[in-house]
Amino acid sequence: MNPSHRIGPIELAPGVRPIHGWTFMYGGFVSIGLLVFITIGQTYILNEHLNIPIEQQGTLSGDLVFWTEIVALLLFIPAGILIDKIGRKPVFVAGMLFLATTYALYPLATQASDLFLYRTIYALGVVAIAGALSTVLADYPAEPSRGKLVAAIGMLNGLGVVLISQGFGAFPELFVAKGFSGIEAGIYTHALVAALALFSALVLAMGLKPGVPVTGIAQPGIKELFTSGFAEARNPRILLSYAAAFIARGDQSINATFVVLWGTTVGITMGLSSAQAITQATIIFVITQISALLSAPFLGPIIDRLNRVTALAICMALAAVGNLAVVLLANPLELPQSILFFVLLGIGQMAVFLGGQSLIGQEAPVAKRGSVLAAFNISGALGILLIIFIGGRLFDQIDPRAPFVLVGCINFLLIFASLWVRWKAPGKSIEEVAQERAHITPQV
Repeated sequence: MNPSHRIGPIELAPGVRPIHGWTFMYGGFVSIGLLVFITIGQTYILNEHLNIPIEQQGTLSGDLVFWTEIVALLLFIPAGILIDKIGRKPVFVAGMLFLATTYALYPLATQASDLFLYRTIYALGVVAIAGALSTVLADYPAEPSRGKLVAAIGMLNGLGVVLISQGFGAFPELFVAKGFSGIEAGIYTHALVAALALFSALVLAMGLKPGVPVTGIAQPGIKELFTSGFAEARNPRILLSYAAAFIARGDQSINATFVVLWGTTVGITMGLSSAQAITQATIIFVITQISALLSAPFLGPIIDRLNRVTALAICMALAAVGNLAVVLLANPLELPQSILFFVLLGIGQMAVFLGGQSLIGQEAPVAKRGSVLAAFNISGALGILLIIFIGGRLFDQIDPRAPFVLVGCINFLLIFASLWVRWKAPGKSIEEVAQERAHITPQV
């Protein structure tokens, strides 16, 4: 058996070298930030490039996300099969190239219908990156360090979202201050984001580990891989992790879509320009992401000390508190009074991500991991599809806080689902799973 390497306190799986781990951490840093920037860039384009009325933006934003997830649902299983057959690296790199194309095209839209076409390309990037990121996150840690690596990636996800959102989100106002038109500012900002995606594709191509894990058993065929993600849901812990993905992705998308949109629409009604409103809305979004980032180092080690199902129940409780507390918030831009609410949102968002990823990473069979993670991501896509579709209409027709309350109620229900699984099917201990997988060596 190949010796294990470490990155600080994180023990890597046999055969995974530090260069692979560090490259993956860079991928974790930029991936979610690049995926999430679409919300900030899109909000700017709706207001500055396309002049969409404020009262229509919630529904249109929800419909764009809905279309993205429809495309993603059709592609997650084929992408998972590719990940299991040709490896994680080429799919991850392709995802970055799709994002680069999206950001190059997005500010060129002349009507709302153009955005649906560009969202199709974006959906290809989402599928490739989400599938590869989740699968590598399951591959790289030794079992006793799974929670720590998941927390580290979650923290890097949050840091990337903060820096990319805050950094690139400020560029439109900077370009306008330099004398460029609002439309030119949008084009140049998106071009810079596209350049970052291209650079990231190169880094991942050079540093990620090639191949797929060697398990000592025959590689499953295409037909088995196609059905395995859903067949494995007979395991109640995998089924629970799919439910966790449903709400975790929905939670993340609600925050990404409606925190910025809520802050922007409030800012515009207060008399701010589009660029100024985006800047103010980005601040509260960044508060949410910083809170998520800072909570990860505390949550990861706790998850490694608990049964994964117990940990998920605790994570769902934290998320329920964060989302339901928003009903007490009147003006999101009223700082510092609103800070606590966005801190709680961020902690809850990170908690459900860590809890779901740790559980599926432990339970997914290694030979079928890409396909099982594809089903996990399909569940997440369904969560985004339904929650954003309904949430966009709740945002426009009832109250901007309504989408968060919807997610909080689902979080609350999943606390009880987690407790039921913990009672009926708690699963093996972390030590037992680690012993079972000690013979598995990723391919060189």
